[in-house]
Amino acid sequence: MHEMALCEGIIGIVEDEARKRSFSKVKVVCLEIGVLSHVAPEALQFCFEAVAARTIAQGARLEIIETPGTAWCMACSSSVEIRQRYEPCPSCGSHQLQVTGGEEMRVRELEVD
Repeated sequence: MHEMALCEGIIGIVEDEARKRSFSKVKVVCLEIGVLSHVAPEALQFCFEAVAARTIAQGARLEIIETPGTAWCMACSSSVEIRQRYEPCPSCGSHQLQVTGGEEMRVRELEVD
């Protein structure tokens, strides 16, 4: 389960920001996760609580904002939204799509004390 490792990275980012900005408690961690990122939000929620225990983020709420997948269709020269890889272009039906977004995961904001 790579979500555990992802949560450890998130806590590392939170702790680095706490040192830089001198806050002592995190109430909310807001993430943006692309639908093409291969991250299971439910598993991430589960792992976050375990990894955050006994850290500055203990008891913090994890909010996840899912961002759409986007691709450029080489056949019809359209920028399109996709829900998964290898699906056809919703405009023309071509499978010649180059993914342009939706693979990312980032800490968007923190609510802190």
